[in-house]
Amino acid sequence: MALIQTSLIWVAYAVAVVLLLIIATVFVFIYQTPRDRAVSVTTVCIFTMSALLATVLLMPVDIALVSSTSNSAEGRKKDWATPNEIDSIIKTLKIVYYTLYSLDALLCLLVVPFTYFYYEEYDEEATEVGDQTLGTRLWGAFKYTIAFIILVVAIFLIGFFVPYAKQAKNDGRLDLDYFQRLLLQNRGERALSFALGLLMTLGTIIYVLYTGAGLALLPVALIKSAPTVSAPTLAANTASQLEENRERQRQLDGRNEGRENGLESRDRRELEALIREERTLIRRERLAAESSGEDRHWLIKAWIKVEAVFRPLKLIGGLLLLLLALFVFVSMFITAVDKAKNSICGAHCGYILGYLNIFQPINYIFVKSSKVFPIDYILFLLLVLFLFSASVVGIATVGIRFLWITVFKIRKGHTSPQALLMATVMLTLITLAINYSVAMLVAPQYATFGHQTFCDRAPRHPGEQPDCTHNHKAIRPCTEMSKNAVAKDVCTPSVLSTFINGVTIDFPFFGLIMFWAQFAFLGVYLVVFVATLFKTPKMDEDQLDADLEEDEEEGLLASTGKRFGATWQDITGHARTPNYGAAETNGERA
Repeated sequence: MALIQTSLIWVAYAVAVVLLLIIATVFVFIYQTPRDRAVSVTTVCIFTMSALLATVLLMPVDIALVSSTSNSAEGRKKDWATPNEIDSIIKTLKIVYYTLYSLDALLCLLVVPFTYFYYEEYDEEATEVGDQTLGTRLWGAFKYTIAFIILVVAIFLIGFFVPYAKQAKNDGRLDLDYFQRLLLQNRGERALSFALGLLMTLGTIIYVLYTGAGLALLPVALIKSAPTVSAPTLAANTASQLEENRERQRQLDGRNEGRENGLESRDRRELEALIREERTLIRRERLAAESSGEDRHWLIKAWIKVEAVFRPLKLIGGLLLLLLALFVFVSMFITAVDKAKNSICGAHCGYILGYLNIFQPINYIFVKSSKVFPIDYILFLLLVLFLFSASVVGIATVGIRFLWITVFKIRKGHTSPQALLMATVMLTLITLAINYSVAMLVAPQYATFGHQTFCDRAPRHPGEQPDCTHNHKAIRPCTEMSKNAVAKDVCTPSVLSTFINGVTIDFPFFGLIMFWAQFAFLGVYLVVFVATLFKTPKMDEDQLDADLEEDEEEGLLASTGKRFGATWQDITGHARTPNYGAAETNGERA
């Protein structure tokens, strides 16, 4: 029975990884520019994003496996859950965690930079004349990557030799079995803990700025962005208007022939208005072509069709995501305040909370749903994808910046390979920060013990487990502060919570920054959310591309009216025949 249950949990994880691979592939093909597509960049981006999402989604597997050893209804370990069996489960999880975390670090610090420089080394003219070969490109990329190799070695050496946090080790408040286990890491584990703690801290800074903004922008953007004009209809209307515009310009130019003083002031003003309108129509025509997926990759065309099918549901989906975002905000705020006020050791251990003192809704839902796997896994997958999508929206809106200078812009179908690689690194760091935020603030009890419980009664005979079959009131949820001797044998913390709490205890500086940054995250979300209530969000505020600026300013695609007719036109690709009133003149439209 135990083998079957464990196998089903790992099978569910494998299915989720395949799903993540598909999501990462769609994301890369949607955002990269078709003109400058490179196989190396595409492959590395897809693999990196799949690896980082697989790392986060290992958490519910971890929780399900350690929780499966406990009979929560009776508050005791199951008969098959011997110490050797539990050690085997934890060892397997540690191997998978360390493999994925090490892979994420190497991809972020070595593979992606190498791919970036490898792409930059390409010279079409030198390749054609034979001055550049594969070997010269690899060597050129490797030379620039040496600095990153030195950085990786330095980080692991610092983590290997840095002394223990003596203040935490000698803190009497941590004199519990759970916390003592956190201080027993070997130097190899601590080196990896230091490296990942550093990356999590860097990722938290990016997470605050981009995910905080994206969490507010994503639902509001869906609510406010249901267009009323389909791409085929827009293209047909624009072509007709453009033809009439140019015909009117030819008529005015014909009037000007033979006149010494040129056009009359009235005709000159009309011609200037027609020229401005022509520029707008040309931009609109290009926008309509891009929106319909002309001359684009088949995957982008398919994505456009899918978007058209679900477009009428954007308003409902946006409202649901808005409620979810507010739900996450409230849950994080409750836990953050609880930790700041009731942490057993404060800044010395990264504000570890012994147990929740205030009811926390998301944590409650996850704990209850974890009793029936894979319900909690599905909910967790949706939560992670929501936060990941919010991060993408944040990066696309703000752009990749250095201080106030925009370095790269992230746009659907227009993202350069260099920008895509940098966005991948940012998403890797953000995902590590999401791992901390979900485990420590969004659902802390769920992430540590799942639905495990223990029987708070003394056993009748030495060596026996206590019996709470007829006294369910004595069954207590497992917490870090459980001092009962029975809890020590029954409660098995998840590997992830042990790892993260070990980082914050061994390196309190990281825990201090990551904890207080959560308040900054909530502040950024609140400010952006209030701002978006009064202003329609723009994807990339500093977008210099005139066609999208014109589209946003004129509100061509900013209405939330009924979309069923236009949706069908987007799906079929057929336009509605333009029909303009006879009384409408070119001058009036101008």
